[in-house]
Amino acid sequence: MTKLTPLMKLTSGRPEVVVGLIDGAVLQTHGELAESNIREISGGRNSQCVQASSAACIHGTFVAGILCGKRTSLAPAICSNCTLLVRPIFAETTLGNEQMPSASPTDLATAIIESVDAGARVLNMSVAIAQPSLQGERELQEALDYALQRGVIAVAASGNQGTLGSSAITRHPWVIPVVACDLKGKPIHYSNLGNSIGRRGLSAPGDQITSLGTQDKTLTLSGTSFAVPFVTGAIALLWSEFPTAAAAEIKLAVTQSNGLRRATVVPPLLDAWAAYQVMAKSSSCGKKS
Repeated sequence: MTKLTPLMKLTSGRPEVVVGLIDGAVLQTHGELAESNIREISGGRNSQCVQASSAACIHGTFVAGILCGKRTSLAPAICSNCTLLVRPIFAETTLGNEQMPSASPTDLATAIIESVDAGARVLNMSVAIAQPSLQGERELQEALDYALQRGVIAVAASGNQGTLGSSAITRHPWVIPVVACDLKGKPIHYSNLGNSIGRRGLSAPGDQITSLGTQDKTLTLSGTSFAVPFVTGAIALLWSEFPTAAAAEIKLAVTQSNGLRRATVVPPLLDAWAAYQVMAKSSSCGKKS
């Protein structure tokens, strides 16, 4: 669906491409992650799971598996050779029904700045905002502005509330909001949509996605949280193939590969191979000039 396969055949990613995972803790002792390049920023929370059954640990490990597990896994990872920078933001509580854990704007802003300062090139944020406030949203805007200034691409879930609108995250012009779609490419009914999401975002698979569980078997889950790493992983692979490219070039290639202006609340489906072709053409023109 996302044309990731030909890009994944070209590269498994490079260790110097650091993906910032702002999520729950990750079960780094999992057999499918044991050989992965994983770094940690504690941020006051454990970077490795204390409670394997917690919603935070399950969520973080599942997303990490999509990004940097093994290519030979039952759920092959997208950028297995990239470096994963884990910055936990969710508290490890008992497993609940939530598919998308939440964090305060201030906590998220701090996590963004710390991840950027630690060397992340792209941020994966499968997180909703809890208890929004003017002060917290201002801090979040400043943190996303900081990511822009440092050339760090921010990818975020559109949310699972089934609403039409935006949040302090998805309305920021530097963020790529991601909508979850089914196997036919149609948005899942509970995926948030909106003008800023349709104009600057992407759709990616988020229905019945299989990745790593915290026990000795895989899990299959649905939600916008699990669509985000498809976009993040594609960006990481593109940066692995074009290491000198500017963040704006990569972002434009991923979000505007068809060259069309949008006036819809539903964003187009990720086309990783079209983005690669845009970058390859740009790189070739640069060499000729």
